[in-house]
Amino acid sequence: MTSSADFVTFVLDQARGPWVLRQRKMFGDYMVYVNDKPILLICDDQVFVKMLPELADLMVDAPVAPPYAGAKNHYILDIDSADLTRKVLTLLEPITALPKPRKRK
Repeated sequence: MTSSADFVTFVLDQARGPWVLRQRKMFGDYMVYVNDKPILLICDDQVFVKMLPELADLMVDAPVAPPYAGAKNHYILDIDSADLTRKVLTLLEPITALPKPRKRK
């Protein structure tokens, strides 16, 4: 099952803040980039974030599940809470690395 375009738009609206957001469709689902850093994973109309120590206190009650078969567990973000979403992005944006550029063949 894939995520709907309407849900992706809702996620981007909830995540608005002092950063540049963009999404990229990947394998039928989406990655949301914050200042060109991959932070939110949208799979089957749910939003996932990596289980990092910096989020442990904030996401203590959040459900945990793998976003797709074979993946490690991630926190499931309550995207209905714009405040929580912005707090997560504020914590993760500075500590997330930019993706390495692809080498040309």
